[in-house]
Amino acid sequence: MLSGVNIVILGAGRVGYQLAKQLIEENRDVAIIEKDPDRAKAVSEALDCLVVNDINRPAALKQADIEKAAYFVAVTDSDEVNLITCGIVANEFNVPCKIARVRNIDFESAEESSQHSFLGIDYVVNPEAELTRAITAAIERGAVSDIMLFEESDMQMRSTRVERDSVLVNRTIQELRSFINGEFLVVVVLRGADYIIPTAQTVIKENDKLYLLATEPDFTNIFSQIGKVFSPMERIVVMGGGRMGQYVVDYLLKDHKDPHSAFGRLFRRLVPVGGKKNITIIDSDSKVCQTLADRYPKAMVINSDISDERFEEDVYLTKADLVVTTTDNQELNIVNAVYAKTLGTRRTVALVNRSNFVHVASHLGVDVAISPVDSMVGTILKHIRRSNVRQVHNITGSSIDIIELSVVENSGVVGTKIKDIRLPADSLIISVTRDGQNIIPSAELTIRSNDHLITITHKESIPKLEEIFTE
Repeated sequence: MLSGVNIVILGAGRVGYQLAKQLIEENRDVAIIEKDPDRAKAVSEALDCLVVNDINRPAALKQADIEKAAYFVAVTDSDEVNLITCGIVANEFNVPCKIARVRNIDFESAEESSQHSFLGIDYVVNPEAELTRAITAAIERGAVSDIMLFEESDMQMRSTRVERDSVLVNRTIQELRSFINGEFLVVVVLRGADYIIPTAQTVIKENDKLYLLATEPDFTNIFSQIGKVFSPMERIVVMGGGRMGQYVVDYLLKDHKDPHSAFGRLFRRLVPVGGKKNITIIDSDSKVCQTLADRYPKAMVINSDISDERFEEDVYLTKADLVVTTTDNQELNIVNAVYAKTLGTRRTVALVNRSNFVHVASHLGVDVAISPVDSMVGTILKHIRRSNVRQVHNITGSSIDIIELSVVENSGVVGTKIKDIRLPADSLIISVTRDGQNIIPSAELTIRSNDHLITITHKESIPKLEEIFTE
């Protein structure tokens, strides 16, 4: 049995597996509890951590060294199992932080409205809420790229794929600044399977995917100069009328400005959608369509299967400003998004279940591909980090993370120039927010108390980075 386990994860599904994998790559001690013996065996062979296969929860918790854990994270597919097990941990073990994945929004509301922790749970994370935030944030900003938002900074990170006829092809990073107006930083270049942290002399090539850091006004200017023009999203087609599709339509059609409504709480951190929306929902299940028609009288509901040769509603896709594919089948979501683009849809957003399919979708021309696993893991990791870490974003499919953190008052780096800070290898400070001002820093910039930093680093260097800016 491993000693010093500090994170116990209940459930080795996609979220549990990816969360454990990320933490192990950061050299954290992890234990996983999984009731399915085949799944437990597969995870044990794939990951270097303790895996407990036991349906007896109290016994399994003890086998997983719960007494030594600093965090307990319950991410099974059952809300009840997650809640009850967190309650057991809260009552019987001295674990400082308990996190539960809960789909039922009423549970999240109950936790949110309570002055005390709900059933002993410190954080309740709603997967659909996190995913819908990501989808609607992309829609609000024109759905021209995926997007990373930061809590304490106006800076954003977005990506763009370099097409054959792009003005970016065969130019160095330094040359980009000579003809693109706006303050920006090229943080990472994805080239094939390789991730490059570029220098001023790095040459941009066809099919590269660039990750850029800038403010929202600068992004509007930058994207317009490289051929990605922002325009209102008025004619929107949602393909898939299930739970996720309904969340998206609820956001687009309902009044969620009321902070006391469920969706007011769910989306309170987003800018409200403005302007009149023409919404069309397409689903292959006739009963689902009847429910949708009753629920959304202002929307056009179509009972049809786009993969059927008899599909005759191409006109809705041809005229669409945006198509959002939200079915439970990620391959179908990608294919439908690509098909919509061939018919003339301006922008597409596709829901994909596996992180490595994000790049597949991007290569095929989908404007924004969003993984629920990435959204969930990122949110959970934020709660696991030290208190000065605000956000953690992964460059999908890579070992590179973008971390937003605050410099505490007693940090040893206060008063130190960036060039003199002994950062881990391949780690960079790419943005500093100070007194509301965004700074792309030079090596001579002196760090001050309460600065908010955006950094780039490899997963294994995260604990060291946290330590540098905490103590």
